[in-house]
Amino acid sequence: MAFDANLVERVRELLVVHQPNVAEQKMMGGITFMVNDKMCVGVKNDDLMCRIHPNAYEQSLQRPACRPMTMGGKAMKGYVFIAPEGTASDEDLRFWVELALAFNPFAQASKKKKTA
Repeated sequence: MAFDANLVERVRELLVVHQPNVAEQKMMGGITFMVNDKMCVGVKNDDLMCRIHPNAYEQSLQRPACRPMTMGGKAMKGYVFIAPEGTASDEDLRFWVELALAFNPFAQASKKKKTA
């Protein structure tokens, strides 16, 4: 599993104020931060992944280093990746984390898998 440990630590520091409602999970080949049991932000390779309000999606794609998150060749509206140059400054990283946190109260939680 490859991810930028420094970026993970920077994200962790921004989310610490939300404890104990933050949990880390290994998923999608990286680290995902769950806030209130909902996917919020993550780090995969050197990229930051953010779950943002779908209404902010198109405008966010206009920001430097931001691109759609794709699965199976299909863009997932409301999910973006930000390349390292888009999170190099603390101000830029804070912008993305706060954007994801702003959507978190409105995001749908994933359905829990039933165990036998």
